[in-house]
Amino acid sequence: MARVIHFEIPVDDADRAVAFYKNAFGWKIEKWNGPMDYWMVNTGDEKAPGINGAIMKRGNVKTTTNTLGVESLEASIAAVTKAGGTLIMPKTPIPGVGYFGYCADPEGNLFGMLQADVNAK
Repeated sequence: MARVIHFEIPVDDADRAVAFYKNAFGWKIEKWNGPMDYWMVNTGDEKAPGINGAIMKRGNVKTTTNTLGVESLEASIAAVTKAGGTLIMPKTPIPGVGYFGYCADPEGNLFGMLQADVNAK
């Protein structure tokens, strides 16, 4: 079963957004050392319910988006499209993390899917 494991908040001004979320909620936010402008967000104690996420520059993604952890990205994309969803961004490698894709449900809601690389880290 796929679970929500991550969120992304798209922003126009990353410095302003980082300051806001740090000040308003006490989130710990650090710039990711990956191939794109992306700030990793830790929302609290790992033992408490909830998930962590990221802040990213607004581009094609315009709204806060949840990411589901999946065992097979290809199988999940096939299941989504068979159920009436739409593939928005095909399987894309994220070095050191795994493979990622964006889809939309039949209502037009965007979501991501991540197949983690078992050899990462």
